[in-house]
This record gives sequence, structure tokens and C-alpha cells, in this order.
Amino acid sequence: MSDTESTEEETEATDAPEAEATEEVVEAPAEEVAAPAAAAPASEPAEEVDPGRAVRKVREGKVVSNAMNKTAVVLVTDRVRHPRYNKTVQRSKKLAVHDETDTLKLGDIVRVMETRPLSKTKRWRLVEVIERAR
Repeated sequence: MSDTESTEEETEATDAPEAEATEEVVEAPAEEVAAPAAAAPASEPAEEVDPGRAVRKVREGKVVSNAMNKTAVVLVTDRVRHPRYNKTVQRSKKLAVHDETDTLKLGDIVRVMETRPLSKTKRWRLVEVIERAR
């Protein structure tokens, strides 16, 4: 039985230095993380981007309908190259856009951004009005 007791003592003795080593490892990354944040230039915006979140799409288009409350329909036109004929083709799509202030008028040129689903068809929100209709 003395052999098992000595083995347990050796195990405890070997575990102690490992515990000290892990404490040192935990302290080192905390210092490394703090250093780059302090070294960042002040000219960059204060807003931090979540690395797990995808970059949201931004589109520009013309308001073609504003009959609904807090919703406008924006026609977005994209120029794409046809895969077979290599000719540039215009493709358009109508987007349901959330307009919180309900100030959009027909013919306004607007910038919209992708967002979480707000209703069955609304996946876009108004960012800015580029040009007001005359």
C-alpha cells in the first residue's frame, strides 16, 4: 500500500507546477489583448464590428410606392453581365423598406440597408434619402 500512497503524492507534486504554468498562460493573453486596443489610431470610428456578423448589404433605388404605413416599395436596378452572351443587362427588384418616420414620397432616391426580418416581406430599412422628388 505504500507504493500507491507514494504514487498519489508524486501525482499531486507534478500537478502543482502545471497549475502554476496555466496561471502564467492565462495572464499573458490578457496583456496581449489590451496592448493592440491601446495602439489603435484615434482616427478610426469608435463603433466596433462584431466579427461573427456578416457585412450588411446596402442598395440605392427609387421609391415607387408609399401607400402603406411605415413601409415603402423601392425599385433597385442592378447591372449584371449575362453569363453566356457577356452583355451587360439591367435587372430590377422591388424591396419592401421600413420607413419609421413615414416621410418618403414617390420618386425619392434612397439608400437602404439589409436588416432582420420585420414582417413577412420587409427585410430592408431606410438609411438616408439621397435626393427628394421634385
